[in-house]
Amino acid sequence: HRPRIPVTLNMKMVMPSWFDLMGLTPDAPEDEAGIKKAAENIKAIIEHEMKNGIPPNRIILGGFSQGGALSLYTALTCQHQLAGIVALSCWLPLHKAFPQAANNGVNKDIAILQCHGEMDPMIPVRFGALTAEKLKSVVTPTKVQFKTYPGVMHSSCPQEMMAVKEFIEKLLPRI
Repeated sequence: HRPRIPVTLNMKMVMPSWFDLMGLTPDAPEDEAGIKKAAENIKAIIEHEMKNGIPPNRIILGGFSQGGALSLYTALTCQHQLAGIVALSCWLPLHKAFPQAANNGVNKDIAILQCHGEMDPMIPVRFGALTAEKLKSVVTPTKVQFKTYPGVMHSSCPQEMMAVKEFIEKLLPRI
């Protein structure tokens, strides 16, 4: 779960947030230190799971909005080869740092399911499409799936959850 911090975008109100948000446009300033710190926290969880016997190729990172953004950034900068990323209604943080920021291409072939509501007023679907295009320059383009959902705002829908379920089942077959 994300910690509670002051968020600039919400008049510095303290709320659950992985990192500070200054704006929700592709050119808005970003909390680079906060994004990197949050990614390190998630990488520590990955290390913990590995110590408990879970191989990294059986780990999928995923989230919605800021959680999806953090999942993309963390997986693409991770030193371990992960199974996949589920990125819902989100963007790639620090996108200008990629593809160089991708850790020696360790996750060059990672599967990515990116979903977005076509009526999202918070993170417009156009930003999701720009993210998908950027991701195709970072990982194998055929590994990026970008699905949109008509009428869906900054939320989820049953069809999207079914796509997530199918993605996970395909990547992590029962052993």
